Amino acid sequence: MERLAVAKVNLGLSLLGRRPDGYHELHTLFASLSFGDRLFLEPIPEGIEFRGRYGRRNLAYRAAEAYLEAAGWPGGVRIVLEKALPEGAGLGGGSSDAAQVLLGLRELYPAEVNLSALALSLGADVPFFLQGGVAEARGVGERLRPLSLSPLPVVVFSLGLRLPTPRVYGEVKPHDFGPELPVSEILEALEKGEEPPYWNSLEGPAFRLHPELKEVRARLKALGLRGVLMSGSGSAFFGLAEDEAQAKRAVEALRHSGYARQGVLGGGYGAF
Repeated sequence: MERLAVAKVNLGLSLLGRRPDGYHELHTLFASLSFGDRLFLEPIPEGIEFRGRYGRRNLAYRAAEAYLEAAGWPGGVRIVLEKALPEGAGLGGGSSDAAQVLLGLRELYPAEVNLSALALSLGADVPFFLQGGVAEARGVGERLRPLSLSPLPVVVFSLGLRLPTPRVYGEVKPHDFGPELPVSEILEALEKGEEPPYWNSLEGPAFRLHPELKEVRARLKALGLRGVLMSGSGSAFFGLAEDEAQAKRAVEALRHSGYARQGVLGGGYGAF
């Protein structure tokens, strides 16, 4: 069984404040993309055979272990993970890998398992990747509301700088907090091809840690992309193109400087 673990970007991310449990209350729009990592799953009599980085610590391995344990170990699985997405870039690669393992194992070994609860136990972004598409998210990202958005051409770029999420959140100051995102206005602007009124509260902390990221944002804007924003906790940025031709030109201009990829945003898994 082959599965595509797509990337995501955040169409705005606002930190509303710090919760009593130490986490941050956030408001964001997740949007899945048309490219990502690939996983190959094969049933085996027992155990987990995993080929990929980090071994048992990999979120894909942990997802397999969690599902098979919850299902009563009906059999085992061999997993081959082919990484294509940069790590520590805010594109959700590890979370997407985990979600696809859960979905794949549900096909291989159907069982009365609460997939959403398992996903949340693995990470706050994992539940979104069970559905893909576009969704409004609250809490730590686990409270989801599906949204509708026409597919849009997008360019994603990363210098290759790995920016661990805990480090970025550790740099958050009270002045980084903001109000809720204007969801309807964002969606309307995206549909009309206008500059969306969104922001990412984590750009400030990320820029304080790595000022060179400001230059990345400026470079994407200089290429004529609109809605340029850092995704998640970084370090990748994305920008919306007028059409595939503009996206291709932007990728050609960026590809020698780091990871550059064009794709489609907001189409949902059915479009892939």
